[in-house]
Amino acid sequence: MDEELLLTLLNSTPVIDGTRTDILDLDVDDPALLRAGRDLLQAVVRGDEPATALAPLLHGVTSHPSIDEDGHLLWTTDAHGARSILLRAITAWDEIRRTRPDRLRPCANHECALFLLDRSKSNSARWCSMATCGNKLKARRHYQRTRRG
Repeated sequence: MDEELLLTLLNSTPVIDGTRTDILDLDVDDPALLRAGRDLLQAVVRGDEPATALAPLLHGVTSHPSIDEDGHLLWTTDAHGARSILLRAITAWDEIRRTRPDRLRPCANHECALFLLDRSKSNSARWCSMATCGNKLKARRHYQRTRRG
């Protein structure tokens, strides 16, 4: 599913031992393009860049319409390698943005570089993982409150 591809791409720069680390390990024709596209997509999801910043990643991509046996209009996209992966990720991002606004977001832990897709009914998830970031931040706040008191 392309949502999982999107999250894998966005979350390929975790903070490990205090250092943001690139763990992107996809065998593609142009890894530099994939990394640059990933970084740009991360900036757009964080709100540091406008969505229009993604437009250059779509240069050279073409789509061709056809009709299937049931009379449905189908679009075939001509993109290969890194550009194909980026196109799938951008398409998934756009679908989430349009159909489930504000569900894709960065982890609320500012020391974390990961993203989450909130699938909860209340749209209240704040951390990439409750077991790591959520508990860590809650414990830190509790410690600070008890030291003051």
